[in-house]
Amino acid sequence: MISAARTRGPSLLTGLAAVLTVLSTACSSNGNAALKEGAAPPEHRAHLDHSAFFPDRFESGQDVTRACLSCHEGAAADLMNTAHWTWLGAEVEVPGHEGSTRIGKKNLINNFCISVSGNWASCTRCHAGYGWTDSQFDFEDSSRVDCLVCHDRSGQYRKGAGGVPESGVDLAAAARSVGFPRRDNCGVCHNYGGGGLGVKHGDLDSSLDSPTEGDDVHMGRQGMLCIDCHGGAGHDIKGRSLSVGVEDAGGIGCTGCHRERPHADDRLDSHTDAVACQTCHIPTYARRNPTKTNWDWSKAGDDSRSDNVHKYLKIKGEFVYGQNLVPEYRWFNGEGDRYLAGDRIAEQGPTVLNQPHGSMEDKEARIWPFKVHRGRQPADRKNRVLLQPVTAGEGGYWHNFDWDKAFRLGAELTGIPYSGQYEFVETEMYWPLSHMVAPADKALRCVDCHGPQGRMDWSALGYGADPAGTGGRER
Repeated sequence: MISAARTRGPSLLTGLAAVLTVLSTACSSNGNAALKEGAAPPEHRAHLDHSAFFPDRFESGQDVTRACLSCHEGAAADLMNTAHWTWLGAEVEVPGHEGSTRIGKKNLINNFCISVSGNWASCTRCHAGYGWTDSQFDFEDSSRVDCLVCHDRSGQYRKGAGGVPESGVDLAAAARSVGFPRRDNCGVCHNYGGGGLGVKHGDLDSSLDSPTEGDDVHMGRQGMLCIDCHGGAGHDIKGRSLSVGVEDAGGIGCTGCHRERPHADDRLDSHTDAVACQTCHIPTYARRNPTKTNWDWSKAGDDSRSDNVHKYLKIKGEFVYGQNLVPEYRWFNGEGDRYLAGDRIAEQGPTVLNQPHGSMEDKEARIWPFKVHRGRQPADRKNRVLLQPVTAGEGGYWHNFDWDKAFRLGAELTGIPYSGQYEFVETEMYWPLSHMVAPADKALRCVDCHGPQGRMDWSALGYGADPAGTGGRER
């Protein structure tokens, strides 16, 4: 048992089995966690048929946007103030750095596709705009806002290089179909971020487009949509990601709807002082589709190997994918560190790009489930910083498989000096899990964490030993 006011339990050999039996019975007897007063599964408004508003064909996505704005006058201005448009967050103080700065996908390094810089046309297929192909994109042009990517219901709308609609897309059919966003509207980018299905997120993939309750109980049983939790006023989507942020501002959580003490058992409720809801209620992730857990760029460029999307691609290197995975567990208080371009890499061990904050002594922290994505990516051997190669962009690595040239092109764009010497180093990124919530009867049982076969590394979490037995450190 874990609680804020822990006392040592019976001997692991003599008393743990009895304690776990009682707690497991309590776990299985509780159904859905109790909701706060007034909270209930949302009702979705009726879809407005837009077919009569768009009788003519459209030549471009921007023409569709102009037509949308003739009625929804402030919609583009609203979106243009959000991170979905700017790919930057608000000014923040990044731990270990002076002053404040805006960080986001636009200027951060990751350990999957590495960097947007120089690779705009490829990366911005998932931007909520049209025509971001270089550093001169006009973020003030409201006609470049892509209304269709979030509101299309025709099923045939696709974005190509620079976010421009692919050839053959029927823009008029897409415009006539529009409605409030469904799961697949969000998933077309978030399920495929990083260059493919399940690359970045372990708890977001196409199984959530039309999920069963086993895939996610909120979406599969209650019919909830992404916007039911994440929707905000003025196109300002709620939520935050540790991959691109360091603060918990704007975050959402289970207690937005559920009570902080949601169970019918005091022993279970005492766990909420130290354990995140997600830890018990997301026992595994990537349950139906595999997710990438390791990406080794150093293996790219090998002509002797055959391409396989889950194992190897010449342009990207070697991968490891996994399915129905047990999370890794860390203390997490909602905040974290962030590697910024030009920071020195670790002299020993992996460079962690977004270290979650939290510890056993931190009363705001809880034990959270994470997907940890591990990579091997390029760094400057002399300057000891991560490099940002041009890969998909003009003259980049994917065109001629010349790393040195790719690094020199990247240095010109980013202003981060390149010494001419490079190597590949180990990195890690942390992805807190919050989707793929299992039904209550599939949540973790006490024996899944406690006892000889438990999944928790109690020593790494600071307990020294299983706190349900003897010798475990109290919080």
